[in-house]
Amino acid sequence: MVAQPTETNATESRGASVIVNVIDVLRCFTVEHPVLGVTEIAAKVGLHKSSISRILATLEQERIVARDENTRKYSLGLGLIAVAGPLLANLDVRRISFPILEELAQATGETAVLNIWDGAESVSVEQIPSVHQVKHTSVMGSRYNTALSASVQVFLAHEGAQATLDLLESGGVVLPENSSDARASYMQRLAGVRAQGYAANHGETSSDEVGVAAPIYDHRGRVVACAMIAAPFYRVSKEQLHDLGMACIRAAQQISLRMGAQPA
Repeated sequence: MVAQPTETNATESRGASVIVNVIDVLRCFTVEHPVLGVTEIAAKVGLHKSSISRILATLEQERIVARDENTRKYSLGLGLIAVAGPLLANLDVRRISFPILEELAQATGETAVLNIWDGAESVSVEQIPSVHQVKHTSVMGSRYNTALSASVQVFLAHEGAQATLDLLESGGVVLPENSSDARASYMQRLAGVRAQGYAANHGETSSDEVGVAAPIYDHRGRVVACAMIAAPFYRVSKEQLHDLGMACIRAAQQISLRMGAQPA
């Protein structure tokens, strides 16, 4: 005997499909396509335009989406922030980073550090010291504005060309030789940092120190911090820099994912 579907089961099934459709509609809005029309969404989701219009009308009432009266197209609305607010408030980069920094320090045997950007300085906000007797550590809250520092390189590489040049020309970030040629060369170095995914400082700011750092992104795709490895100069050859750089990238990517960033 075949069991017949009950009215309750049918209702629940329809309700589940509506929720899935709503989620599919919201997922159509991306960084690359923040503004969409009904026809575009219908094509992406595979539903009739009348169904998409009904979903969007409900979402607009709740301010989850907003409609431009001139173009009749939609974008995500401020109501979505209210929904996601409690989650975003708990995405504290320092708290999220701590266990991953511990793993980074254990895997490399060197000090793992979390730095944030303060407009013109890199500031250390978390640190897991190396297990070695001889190690490189710094006081929590230490600030760095030297252009060749690994963490400063990471932040400036994602700061924007004009903002970076302004900081260099004003002396807000210190470049040892602050000439136009030196600034141009430094900008090329930052392009290399973006390309390889990490920055290195092999005894350039201190003859006793090596630093390697990689960017951490948030849910908006912005660099909000960097994961860094700090080590004594004598223990890290230039050949080992790449391995440390890759370890930093892996740790930074893990933290970024937990911050809501899209997978690379």
